[in-house]
Amino acid sequence: MKKLTPLQNIERSIHTKYRKTIWRPFVASVQKYDLISAGDKIACCISGGKDSMIMAKLLQNLHRFSKVPFDLVFLVMNPGYNAVNLQKIKNNAELLQIPITIFQSDIFDVVSKTDRSPCYLCAKMRRGFLYSEAQKLGCNKIALGHHFNDVVETVIMSMFYGGKFQTMMPKLNSTNFLGMQLIRPIYLVPESEIISWKNYNDLQFIKCACRFAEDCTLWDDGGEGSKRQEVKTLLKNLKKTNPAIEKNIMNSIHNVNLSTIISYHE
Repeated sequence: MKKLTPLQNIERSIHTKYRKTIWRPFVASVQKYDLISAGDKIACCISGGKDSMIMAKLLQNLHRFSKVPFDLVFLVMNPGYNAVNLQKIKNNAELLQIPITIFQSDIFDVVSKTDRSPCYLCAKMRRGFLYSEAQKLGCNKIALGHHFNDVVETVIMSMFYGGKFQTMMPKLNSTNFLGMQLIRPIYLVPESEIISWKNYNDLQFIKCACRFAEDCTLWDDGGEGSKRQEVKTLLKNLKKTNPAIEKNIMNSIHNVNLSTIISYHE
């Protein structure tokens, strides 16, 4: 029997060992929220972390087998990565045979000069640059690698720290780039399964490439520090007595009863 290459083993694991826990939730996300339509040209945005990399492989595989015709480009923005992080992204893209397109921005230089909410400013600027570059390439959608746990944690964070009930949407129309949409294809994929897939295939991805944390180069266990890590820890503890806590939170954003809401706005 012919021995499989590392890439073949990685791709095979998605459709065998992780078919139920990664591939099917990915397909369910695309179908349930109508994320991909015939004729779409999607910019799959890769940061270099585990989430965007597996999203790229999933979209690449869907593109091969889908009956719905769509095009893909794999977009990597270099906001000022150090040489180690940038090379890691290139090495992983080569290993996974993802044909990336890299473009430059000065986001890290800009963000390093502000004292107010640098993470928020960085995220906002990143999205703007990605929309702009994707539009130049003829794309009508950008795909970001936010997963199931990101969605659940965002709901909790919006209530605890923002004083509002707000969700991370699976699909959004851009208000600044006419005709562009943002989609989240791994919306229903649990982070624990992504970490398991990464470890099973002995893969290493960058963790935090920000200049505020230059010593963070390789992904560890999915933690990020700050308020999001506090929420991760809280949910982890709640799961000890209620294993369905995260699933229930996800179900709640699909099952809002407006007659029990005191006030709301659009």
